[in-house]
Formats: sequence, C-alpha cells, structure tokens
Amino acid sequence: MTVTRLGSGGPWEAAFGYSRVVRAGDLAWTAGCTATVDGKVVHVGDPAAQTAQALRIALNALAEVGAEPADVIRSRMYVTDRAHADEVGRAHNAVFGAVRPAATMVVVAGLIDPDHLVEVELEAWLGDR
Repeated sequence: MTVTRLGSGGPWEAAFGYSRVVRAGDLAWTAGCTATVDGKVVHVGDPAAQTAQALRIALNALAEVGAEPADVIRSRMYVTDRAHADEVGRAHNAVFGAVRPAATMVVVAGLIDPDHLVEVELEAWLGDR
C-alpha cells in the first residue's frame, strides 16, 4: 500500500511532527484544521467563518491527495464554547449537507491559540473510483 504524507507549511507541522493530510490506500485523513492563514488566526470571534475557513483548508488538503467533498465519510468538530454549536453546525451543513458524513462535535476547554473557536478533522474514502 502506498502512503502519501503532505504538509501545508503551517507553523505547527514541523515543530510538532505531523502532516496536514495523509493518504493510505483508499483512505485519507486531515490533521486538525483551524482558521489559521499564513500563521495568523483569521475571523477572530466568528465561529461560523472560522468553521468555513477550517473546512476550506481541510478540503484543499484532501484535494491534494485526490479526494473531493463527496468522498468525506467522517468529520470531527472541536468547539471551545457550546454556545457556538449552532453556528458551527450550520457552517458544516453548508459544505456537507448533501454529503452527510458521520460527524462528531465536541466542546473542548481550549485550542492551541486562544483566538481559535473551532478545529475540524476530515476523513475521506476514495475506493469507488
């Protein structure tokens, strides 16, 4: 089986030793993605916009290993405040409403940067191609 590991050049990948996306055979996974662009948190204070940005980053990473949004079979959302759950969920639905992957949303005590309100992970299966 071939394993492909790709980074995005993000500030934590080299320091912490991980890849943005890994594809092993017909499966692909993203690392946790946040609304960090060029090393800076964007959309501070806006959980919906941060979710949309994090999903774009994750989907772009999956595209690098040949996956499309319709290939996503699981998503995980980590939110720092349960009051943001509806906004995060609606942003997720805007991308995956037709795909309907298995999904989990968990409230966490915090993320690596205090301005991060949400972090997402995606898993994709490319076996039907």
